[in-house]
Amino acid sequence: MHADPHSAREGDDRPDMPEDGDFSDMLSEMRILLPGAQMLSAFLIVLPFNGGFRQIVQSEKYVFLATFFFALSSLILLSAPAVQHRIMRPLKDRERFKCFATRQIVAGAVSLGIALVLGTNLVISEVFGHRIGLIAAGTMGTIVVATWWLLPFWIRRRVGI
Repeated sequence: MHADPHSAREGDDRPDMPEDGDFSDMLSEMRILLPGAQMLSAFLIVLPFNGGFRQIVQSEKYVFLATFFFALSSLILLSAPAVQHRIMRPLKDRERFKCFATRQIVAGAVSLGIALVLGTNLVISEVFGHRIGLIAAGTMGTIVVATWWLLPFWIRRRVGI
């Protein structure tokens, strides 16, 4: 017997959401974030094998190391819920798993945001110099914080979504 996909869950103020709608949403969100983390990680894995990499200054190598660490961390955190779900099947406490998975996705998004900022600094510093790299990284950080974190909180508070 299948539940009516339009029926509301107890305590849910979204009657149009299916019982596992938020779980499906979470999986879709991971599918959007994962390719970005994969692409950045792949770029960073190849970078040291480029002939010009040896010529960058030591401080840029440290930025590379931090960028690489955060990119791989985001990849691990964003993919963890899918692997965990597969290993833990069948889930005994679905709500608890969704809560834990959501935290991992948010942590993965934070790691990805940091990696994007550091990657911006790495690339722009190499092309235009350290000062412009810092300005570009600061701008990218502002965009990430504003659109990923501040805007949703503002919309939720203002509009009540």
